[in-house]
Amino acid sequence: MHIHVGRDVYGKPVKITGSNKLTLTNILIESSRNKGIDLIGVIDCHAPAVQQEIKQLIEQGSASELDDGGIRFEKVTLLLGSEIEIYDENCKGPIHVLCYFPKLSQIELFSEWLVNRMKNITLSSQRYYGTARELQYKVKELSGIFIPAHVFTPFKSLYGKGVIRSLNEVFDRDLIDGVELGLSSDTAMADQIRELHDFTFVTNSDAHSLAKIGREYQEIAMEEPSFKEFNLALHQVDNRRILRNFGMNPLLGKYHNTVCNKCLTSVSVEMNECPNCGSHKIIKGVFDRIGELKSSEKNELNRPPYLYQVPLEYLPSLGPKTFEKLLQRFGTEMNVIHKAPIEELIEVVPEKLAHSIIQMRQGKLKIKAGGGGKYGSVESP
Repeated sequence: MHIHVGRDVYGKPVKITGSNKLTLTNILIESSRNKGIDLIGVIDCHAPAVQQEIKQLIEQGSASELDDGGIRFEKVTLLLGSEIEIYDENCKGPIHVLCYFPKLSQIELFSEWLVNRMKNITLSSQRYYGTARELQYKVKELSGIFIPAHVFTPFKSLYGKGVIRSLNEVFDRDLIDGVELGLSSDTAMADQIRELHDFTFVTNSDAHSLAKIGREYQEIAMEEPSFKEFNLALHQVDNRRILRNFGMNPLLGKYHNTVCNKCLTSVSVEMNECPNCGSHKIIKGVFDRIGELKSSEKNELNRPPYLYQVPLEYLPSLGPKTFEKLLQRFGTEMNVIHKAPIEELIEVVPEKLAHSIIQMRQGKLKIKAGGGGKYGSVESP
């Protein structure tokens, strides 16, 4: 069985209302019915309110807990996750990590442990007061999965400012189950760092709106969408493995280029002053940071292919009504992005837009690179 896996964030402030509100239930509905995702990690499941919503879904008969871990809702399985910010004495800057657990009982124990090590457990990505290794030990004690998150973004990440050169400065590498690349990196870029060669790469990202669910994900060979099978796939056990990584072109990430923080002018990494506005605040891009860390030309192990995709909302001429028409015809956004034939697309949308979707699929769209917190953009043909 080939499973499409993504992750999502719940509970962060977003300016949406009504049926588009970013609640746990709406995330599961969107993933199951519109996105075609089989397994999704929500990284605020340590929060009591989220745990209560899960219990209500189970009590109503809308969801059920799986023997092999995870919560099944319609066609999607929820992975119970938590994103945590580490900043211990070994870190050079804050680092975000992902922790996933098989059962509600285990993440509830994790929440009880966190409550005395965190100022506000009701919010996502909160600072944890303790060491990285202590957190790793606790996650493993509770049979969890530990994954450093969006490891190259300039802020709050492992290689952004978290370490000088190596993950060994902060973590026990034997207790890391995988590495999340984040929006501004792909497999080829990350594999320039030799110490990452042995880890499985996951291509997921926070989705701060329902529309952004599935902008990055992976297709995985496993028996069923469950915590146990996902864990086996991360460690490539019994033919469970990631088959293909799907992600945005790194140029579309918010931090690909090195830019001036004030005016977003692209600058050389050696510059200390912006030639456009004179500001001395320069945000180092992922491309240049990986260049500093580079220790290998390639990974001798075979990585799964990394396929670029662009969410439909990035296309300049594709609005909400057109999006709904495409969903009605092709079922899910992933079918539109990767499978719908040009002849059938033209029956639903203008020919120019249909060709843009095909160009997007083929990686031929012109892209203006992002940097300094501003996403890259697809340029109009």
